[in-house]
Amino acid sequence: MASAAQEERPAEGPGDDQDLADFGYKASLDRSIGKFASFAAGVSYISILTGTFQLFYVGYGNAGPAYLWSWPMVFVGQMMVALCFMELSAKYPVAGSVYNWAKTLGSKVVGWSAGWLMLTASIVTLSAVVLALQINLPRLWPGFQIIGDGTGISFATNAVLLGAIMILFTTVINAKGVRLMALINSTGVFIELIAAILIALLLAVNIKRGPEVFFSTHGYGAGESTGYLSLFLVASLASGYVMYGFDTASSLGEETMDPRRTAPKAILRAILASFVIGGAILVFAIMAAPDLKDPLLGSPKGSLQRIVEQVMWGPLGTIFLICIVVAVIVCSLAVHTAAIRLTFAMARDNALPFSEQLARVNPKTKAPVVPAVVIGLIATFILVINIGQPHIFTVLTSIAIIMIYLAYLLVTVPMLKQRLQGQWPPKDLKDSGYFTLGRWGLLVNVLAVLWGVGMSLNLAWPRTAIYGEPWYNTWGAFIYIGVILGSGLLWYALKGRRHLGTLASHQAD
Repeated sequence: MASAAQEERPAEGPGDDQDLADFGYKASLDRSIGKFASFAAGVSYISILTGTFQLFYVGYGNAGPAYLWSWPMVFVGQMMVALCFMELSAKYPVAGSVYNWAKTLGSKVVGWSAGWLMLTASIVTLSAVVLALQINLPRLWPGFQIIGDGTGISFATNAVLLGAIMILFTTVINAKGVRLMALINSTGVFIELIAAILIALLLAVNIKRGPEVFFSTHGYGAGESTGYLSLFLVASLASGYVMYGFDTASSLGEETMDPRRTAPKAILRAILASFVIGGAILVFAIMAAPDLKDPLLGSPKGSLQRIVEQVMWGPLGTIFLICIVVAVIVCSLAVHTAAIRLTFAMARDNALPFSEQLARVNPKTKAPVVPAVVIGLIATFILVINIGQPHIFTVLTSIAIIMIYLAYLLVTVPMLKQRLQGQWPPKDLKDSGYFTLGRWGLLVNVLAVLWGVGMSLNLAWPRTAIYGEPWYNTWGAFIYIGVILGSGLLWYALKGRRHLGTLASHQAD
């Protein structure tokens, strides 16, 4: 497996650091990531096993088997966004990709807003991902239920403890440098991909019903004024919550060999692999489920793990649960890594409080250590909310996904404006043989914007089924995002905008 993680790397192009210099920065990070590691970064953030297993109950519980149609729907929409990002990564493969792209295509305030939304969302996402350990580890060994018996408040308290331990692990690994992070991440992704394929195959040989199961509402939506549609839109959040984060491959561009060619391919391969393998697991799981009316399928205490445990024979169920834990670990690592690179990128532009400290790179490991520690501490603090206020934590993690979709829109909308003005794509992309959408660019970009707007509204729509009550939770997407973005923009207006600009220590020679 070490050979897969340490695959033959392309020779560093003489223009790699020059491309960075053209962006105004000098190279300070360790450029050592190869093709597979770049692909693994995108795959691990999406994390097929983490997302599908953690969120299956949301989709199935709200809309039944036919919720699966949301998987290709979300894939097509996100593919439009990914194609735009591939073109951008071929031109600007820099740390904190979304922040720098929005800044370059739009303006400083647009870039800062995209970066702030993406950063706060990434930290909350890290807190949410590590909670998945509580769903899986006690299933493997009761000793992982360190606090209490796993019922009531002890469930949430133990989840926070396991999550805090995982965040400590990702903090240490990221502080040690990108080479160790890439090795662990690539090894974990290799295991995750093999396990995901085997899970899909083993589910396939145990199917009990045909594909007609996906062409019936099974009574869901009966009596609803809007019929099945409203339930399907709620259930589609299970797919929308999974298929994002593919831009991580480009966010590691300053540490990737030949990034202008490697990053676009990594983005494409990451989203394609996640769609195909994740979709196969979902399809065959529903077709293989012993009892489609089992209430645990729509509960976080059962979900997709229950089908795996029921269908797999002997020790296979346990082995695959171990693989799911591996997937959670590398997903946590990737989310933490992406948040660090975004923090570093914004701090390098003096766009955050204490930027000088946050932008400092350890001379030995060539890693931004301070952001790793700060993000770890904040994410752990956010975890504590889950003990006493689990529903507020659920609201926060849900709106974190919306903030990421909004950050993506702050890239695709300015990009569309530049296309309409004839300023995009740059001529050198085609002339130098880098990825470009060519004549399809305008259509793809328009679809990416429409998708982003539509999905953001669907995610944010005030539903008690997702956000609960009272009213400030039901409308939490608008209230909490308004508070987060508003407070950030207040700091930007009062202080940030006056100091924005590349720190002297990071300016290109």
